[in-house]
Amino acid sequence: MNRVLAIILAGGASERLSILAAERAKPAVPFGGKYRVIDFTLSNCANSGIHNVAVLTQFNPRSLTRHIGVGRPWDLDRSTGGIVLLQPFLSHSSRDWYKGTADAVYQNLYYIEDQKVDEVLILAGDHVYVMRYDHMIHAHRTRAADVTVAVTEVPLAETSRFGIITLDHNERVIDFQEKPKNAKSNLASMGIYIFDKTVLIECLEEYGQKRGGHDFGHNILPEIIGKRKVYGYRFRGYWRDVGTVESYWQANMDLIVDLPELNLYDPTAEIRTAYKDKPPAKLGPNAKVTRSLVANGAIINGRVDSSIIFAGVFVEEEAVVKDSIVFEDSTVGKGATVDRSVVDKQVWIGAGAHIGYGDDFSPNKEEPENLNAGITVVGKGTRIPAEIKIGRNCKIGCWVEAGDFPAKVIASGESVTSKAPRRHPL
Repeated sequence: MNRVLAIILAGGASERLSILAAERAKPAVPFGGKYRVIDFTLSNCANSGIHNVAVLTQFNPRSLTRHIGVGRPWDLDRSTGGIVLLQPFLSHSSRDWYKGTADAVYQNLYYIEDQKVDEVLILAGDHVYVMRYDHMIHAHRTRAADVTVAVTEVPLAETSRFGIITLDHNERVIDFQEKPKNAKSNLASMGIYIFDKTVLIECLEEYGQKRGGHDFGHNILPEIIGKRKVYGYRFRGYWRDVGTVESYWQANMDLIVDLPELNLYDPTAEIRTAYKDKPPAKLGPNAKVTRSLVANGAIINGRVDSSIIFAGVFVEEEAVVKDSIVFEDSTVGKGATVDRSVVDKQVWIGAGAHIGYGDDFSPNKEEPENLNAGITVVGKGTRIPAEIKIGRNCKIGCWVEAGDFPAKVIASGESVTSKAPRRHPL
């Protein structure tokens, strides 16, 4: 695989993840108790023997770049190949931010042209899955394809959420529909493409630059079907786009079922991460933990049920965490309840507080399309007052202080923001 360059698209903002992606890039969102979302793509590269990786960043890149560093966990700290982080910059040929997936790659053609590779593997940094890219590359080479697109089956009822691919009996792509109302197949594009290097350069210069096509799925792929040898590669494993609050929450909950489709314990497909050393998790004498993931450094003195608990989380006596995700170094105070919620890093929840309260599932007034599944989100660094009740589908912003809450009951669908927002995210 030393003749392959992997490009990971990791620069997009995500309004659909609400406050969880307000101060970090979507691929940097924590996942599964100890990981970041991008760890899956990076680990897939490492497990496939791909050691020449470029990560294209843009939106709030600080936490992502800090997490990746020199790429040591993924065996990418090497003099030949390795990892490079590419951000948009002003030049004579480009004076703008990345406008889409294809435009992001086009603005870095200078880098691609300098690489001594035969194929370029385009990857999304915000999907959760385990995949051997070398198997897909082998299929691409065996067919002498110009382009290969990874596809996976989705329920027909969900095809309107995806770009839909139709294949002929030889697995050649014959049609592409962008989020169709009436889909011709149930094969969704995974946003994973293998291009022969010369074909990629030609396609981006012709359809990207000259015709203003900024996106691979929406612009480039429909143009080259029938003109180039474009094949599909069927992926039959677990794959989730975690680009919404509900899909993100559900993908985490998928990890705690008895036989999860995504097996984090498979030694042949290790998911690697940059992880701080922490002491073992500790359960107090009255702790009760059922069907949950609890990371190192967590201290549980209350009850945790069907939840994901990150490193350094402190659940005090008589507290209850249920159907929830609690990020690193947060505290759930004595007698507090966290139900069907996602709590970001460094949040302090006062004694007796109740997050995810009541049976009113009214959508969030500010973000009805994003927060409508009964999940309440709490932003980074927020302090929740003692004894407060916060309903369903609520959005509590980052760095909100106790004095910012207007009442002791926050009704379902309401939002609370900081009166003095931070100037620079940490």
